[in-house]
Amino acid sequence: MRHPCVTASTMLAALLALLPAATAPALAGEVFGRIAEGSASVGDAATVTAKCGTKSYPAAKTDKAGAYHLELAESGKCTLAISYKGKTANLDIASYDDPAQVDIVLELKDGKLAARRR
Repeated sequence: MRHPCVTASTMLAALLALLPAATAPALAGEVFGRIAEGSASVGDAATVTAKCGTKSYPAAKTDKAGAYHLELAESGKCTLAISYKGKTANLDIASYDDPAQVDIVLELKDGKLAARRR
């Protein structure tokens, strides 16, 4: 039985094919959704940050439709901090290896901003 010969060019091609996977950032998942105050979109007036364990993520501003998108490097329990009209509300979520949609409703209760999942 004859063994196939591995040439240098074949080996180089195989290594180059694997290079993007080795250099890509390791992201556990994404969290995305829309934010509303009551039944109306917050528009581009809110920001969302995330904290997962000891790692904090930079703020993402909502767009005109109130949509946000965060890329997280960890999976597990995370806390979103939503800032809107000078107030901040926290919401505990779970981050997964796959993208997770988290639509949020903000309410002003007793002068404090509260957040809940829609």
